[in-house]
Amino acid sequence: MTALAAFGEIIDASGAAPRIEAMLPAGVRPRQLSVRTLLAGMCLTQADHRPAHLTRVHRALTSLPEDEQRRLGVITDWKHGPHQLTYRQTERTFGLVTAALGKDAPGGLPPQPLQAACDSLLEASIPGQFKNTSTSLAVDWTDLDSFSRPPPARGGPCADPEAWWGHRKNNLLRSQDELFYGYYLSAAIMIRDEHGPAVPELARRATVSSPRHDPVRAFAPVLTAMPAAGISLGDIADDHEIP
Repeated sequence: MTALAAFGEIIDASGAAPRIEAMLPAGVRPRQLSVRTLLAGMCLTQADHRPAHLTRVHRALTSLPEDEQRRLGVITDWKHGPHQLTYRQTERTFGLVTAALGKDAPGGLPPQPLQAACDSLLEASIPGQFKNTSTSLAVDWTDLDSFSRPPPARGGPCADPEAWWGHRKNNLLRSQDELFYGYYLSAAIMIRDEHGPAVPELARRATVSSPRHDPVRAFAPVLTAMPAAGISLGDIADDHEIP
């Protein structure tokens, strides 16, 4: 199975694309780029270790074989012949999605629709044979730098108002932490239950939060929402080596 086919199965199983499409405004002229294809392009970009730039997403989609481009709507037949997706069209769909999943004012935590979409995509990536093999998770967080410069020392706006100053461990001989401007990325990884069979260490949940918020408190609602989604939650291992 190709990477594109695998990503397509995950996106379809998650149900995220049609839910997001339903949140977008309907225009007089149909959009060429669907949410499903946009998500596939984002997945292809990250799988190829490309920077998370929207131009790279457009390039990943327009670099596919022609038959795949037609199947995904990257190439469609217009009045005067075939038309390949432009970057401006990619930007428009992405802007509509971020507006629908975003919020009116920065708060340093993902809004519920965005977190729900991420949860469903990650859960759909877990192969069916492993979904009920273990209920235990290993949870930890790490630092994630923002692409933006920090706000000016004297105050004022910056390109990423959601980010903030946080502390992280350094690799130097001295013991004190160092400052960084960005986010905390928290993730929950599958581990085997005590006396249970081995399981692949797959990410089951993740979230990003501003250092203005304690990462443990920010991640707790993501975990406690799992039982309501029909996922049993067992032991939570935090900040120690798992045998």
